[in-house]
Amino acid sequence: MRPYRNQQHQKLTIVEISDGHFSIKGNLTFANIDKDILKSFGFLNSAKVISIDLNQVHTTDSAGLALMIEWLKYCRKNAIELHFKNVPPQLNALAKLSGFDQNIASTLAEQ
Repeated sequence: MRPYRNQQHQKLTIVEISDGHFSIKGNLTFANIDKDILKSFGFLNSAKVISIDLNQVHTTDSAGLALMIEWLKYCRKNAIELHFKNVPPQLNALAKLSGFDQNIASTLAEQ
C-alpha cells in the first residue's frame, strides 16, 4: 500500500489498496482539503479505471462534495473511468441538495 498524503493535513489520507483501487481515510471537510489536495490528482492517473472507497470517511461537508466533483471532472477530461464505493449518507444528501446526485449516482460501484 502506498499512501498519498497532504503534508500539512495528515487527517485526510488517500491509500492505494491495489492497482486502481483507493481508500480515503479521515475527514473530507473544508479544514482538511486545501489547494495541494485539489491539485494532487496523480493517483487518478494510475489506471484507466479507478475505484475510490469512502468507507473510512468520518466527517464530510460541501468541500468533500466539491473534491469529488473535481475528481469526476478530471477523470472525464482524461478518459478515466471513476467509481465511488460506500459514499457516506451526508455526501449523498449534499449531492441531492446541490443537484449533483445524478453525477455521483452514475459513478457508484456495486457495494
